[in-house]
Amino acid sequence: FISFFLFLAVAVGRAQVQQEPLAETSEGTSINITCSHPGIAADSIQWYQQRSHQSLQLIAMGFRPGEKAVPEPPGTLLIAADRRSSALCLSWPRQGDAAVYYCAV
Repeated sequence: FISFFLFLAVAVGRAQVQQEPLAETSEGTSINITCSHPGIAADSIQWYQQRSHQSLQLIAMGFRPGEKAVPEPPGTLLIAADRRSSALCLSWPRQGDAAVYYCAV
């Protein structure tokens, strides 16, 4: 199994953000990592990946609702129409994609 640890970095006061703290999948089985912030209609949403003993790496950023391709790790960023949630969908996760994923709004 591949474990995806999920944390949120929210740059807006005392915003309420909801997210599962851990997600697991098997190698090659797609996974959706969600970020919900019902009190914030975000102007932009960023997703970062931090592998063990490495610095944060920006992997996806979106400004409009809809889908946007994510090159590495391969997947899609989905932003809800109301801009109050997003999902990072990893289509073909590998062992090396096990990391901490941060959603920032």
